[in-house]
Amino acid sequence: MKTSFLVALLLIGATPVLAAEEPSGCDKFKWPIERERAALTASDRAKLASGSEQTTLPSSAITLGLVVPGEARLPTPPERAPKDGTFAGFTSIKAPKAGLYTISLSAGAWVDVVQDGHFLKPVAFSGATDCASIRKTIKYELSGQPFVLQVSGAKDNSLSIAILPAQ
Repeated sequence: MKTSFLVALLLIGATPVLAAEEPSGCDKFKWPIERERAALTASDRAKLASGSEQTTLPSSAITLGLVVPGEARLPTPPERAPKDGTFAGFTSIKAPKAGLYTISLSAGAWVDVVQDGHFLKPVAFSGATDCASIRKTIKYELSGQPFVLQVSGAKDNSLSIAILPAQ
């Protein structure tokens, strides 16, 4: 009897704990995303190579070309180390206006925003799976100083990104 009880306890302890599932569907974002989705799918997205510099905030979404992390030459090591087989890249923006912005991605990836030599902490984050053309949107408070947008851990070698003033 003791042995059976001990085996049962061991089996229960060996059962994997399921992580909380991510929200699924476009209606699961914490705020409206229609404007971001439209920008991420617009035909006028500028195609940028990793390492490019923008003199102003792009007026539409961009498609950023990504490379393997070892070749990305990110200006600052990412806060989360990229996994093998993923892609990374960055762009710097020289003249944003100060304010609250959403940075939205078409697919999953890690985002770092570096301004004045420091990682900015997001003000808010929302994401969901199974929503065509948008995977996550993050709000940052930007000063009027230049910043670097770094992306790492992406599964594909390009990613659409919209940087829009928050509404």
